[in-house]
Amino acid sequence: MKILVFGAGSLGSLIGGMLARVHDVTMVGRKPHMRSVRDGGLVVEGKMDVRVTPNARTTVPASASVDLAIVTVKSFDTSQAARALVRCEPHAVLSLQNGLGNERILSEHLDGVLAGTCTYGATYEPGRVRCTGVGEIVLGPPDGGRSKHADRVASAFEAAGLIATVAEDMPRRLWEKLAVNTGINAPTALARIKNGELDAGPATEIAETAARETAHAARQEGIDLTGDEVVEAVRRVIDATADNTSSMLQDVRSERPTEIDAINGYVAEYDDTPVNTTLAGLLRAWEHERGLR
Repeated sequence: MKILVFGAGSLGSLIGGMLARVHDVTMVGRKPHMRSVRDGGLVVEGKMDVRVTPNARTTVPASASVDLAIVTVKSFDTSQAARALVRCEPHAVLSLQNGLGNERILSEHLDGVLAGTCTYGATYEPGRVRCTGVGEIVLGPPDGGRSKHADRVASAFEAAGLIATVAEDMPRRLWEKLAVNTGINAPTALARIKNGELDAGPATEIAETAARETAHAARQEGIDLTGDEVVEAVRRVIDATADNTSSMLQDVRSERPTEIDAINGYVAEYDDTPVNTTLAGLLRAWEHERGLR
């Protein structure tokens, strides 16, 4: 399969690197990383041990049709990614991004859009990506049900040694993932703490309430998701990633824009979500003071 990974940072490089073992993969990412990959290939280490030589670029190649485009950019770059991907006419597009609304934006420009969640963990530096945890990729149509695109993509992932599952209930899974992100990302970013500090710590109640509010918002959309279910999901992720630094905390430490609008800010648009509204407002104020928004 001919595959393009748009946004080859930590997760995109891990997925792209694994896929490059058996597929024709092009990765599009930042210049220092892509230069290192072009010069010496990509090393996947940690929980995996792979050395591959995918195509590495800083822009989408013109007039290069691909079977699958995997989008792993930050949510605020989704529109730019969609417009760039039009030129390579992908038969299917899989979003493995944080937040909600990415699939809708992609579908405004592209056909065959799939939603996905991913629990693989990764960090990277130029030319190298470290797998910090083996997880699972779950994918399917963003509105639920099944599709031939989803089945083909899952088979391509499995052929490369990635654990992939096709799900018919992606709307519910996306909201559950959003609940986990609302409960972990903003609290850790604001408190400057690792994920494990949310386990029976001073911010635990804030994290769990943010997740419960997300389930409340999901039910306003007709999604059957309870507060107890999302709190249990948050606790599982905290336990599994206790030593990890959340992506939003990494952004704050590097003084980069965060994905707050697509996570807590998304939930804040619904009724009765005061904790998410507060968390979103604080992160937006931090960004505004630094000229990031």
